Amino acid sequence: MRVDWIEQTKADVPPLNNWLSPEETVYFNSLRFARRSADWRLGRWTSKCAVATFLNLPAHPQALATIEIWPAPSGAPEAFLDGVPVPVAISISHRDGISLCAIASSNADVGCDLEMIEPRSEAFIADYFAPPEQALISNASSSDRFLTVALLWSAKESALKALRQGLRLDTRSVIVSLADHLSRDEVIENKLRRPDSSVSDSPALNSWSSLGVQCCDGKTFHGWWQTTTHTVRTLVANPRPDPPILLDFSNHDLPGKARSDEFLDVETLHA
Repeated sequence: MRVDWIEQTKADVPPLNNWLSPEETVYFNSLRFARRSADWRLGRWTSKCAVATFLNLPAHPQALATIEIWPAPSGAPEAFLDGVPVPVAISISHRDGISLCAIASSNADVGCDLEMIEPRSEAFIADYFAPPEQALISNASSSDRFLTVALLWSAKESALKALRQGLRLDTRSVIVSLADHLSRDEVIENKLRRPDSSVSDSPALNSWSSLGVQCCDGKTFHGWWQTTTHTVRTLVANPRPDPPILLDFSNHDLPGKARSDEFLDVETLHA
């Protein structure tokens, strides 16, 4: 199954809000805290870029304002075009001024997450990781320990989003496994040699390593991960996803014509 992804930073977001719909503008203006409003705005910009590029829709601000992203009752994001639900599945993550969005056809369960590679306490590991995951962390070398914790935690977050439950579920109810475990050679090979502040054209952006997540209800997610110097990205889906494809919004033209492939015939939205 095809899954696409896009990443944007705070610097990519236009200074004006004319790409927000009137309803989104009202909601944005109601947010009281600067960090919350900045994260919300960045997430909406990134997800609109993903929807427009994935569906080959026009990308000028007035066109992006017709795309809206609102939470379902579960809290999972859903996309709308001119008020009509768009048959795509999306997942959004943001951290430290960077936002990630994964998008696939509507018959998929998709989750993505972006985490910083940073120290985590032993109490955090004991409280939030299942015994098999704690064993992976214990077996990691000292130089890979923080990456291993960030990777496992990110994959858990992705799976909980794909389940449309988030952190309402016990994080130990989803258990992450790494296909080849985490070796120093794999980490070095998988490193993306680019600044964390922006997405580059590095071929490594399309180089992913595989992972799996087993849920307590018997459901299994397959997924992928990659890392930069300071961050780790994960993406899981059901059905089993192919390696994620990077969307290029920077070169997205204004075609005025929707894609007519297996993902969406936009004309049917208004039928």
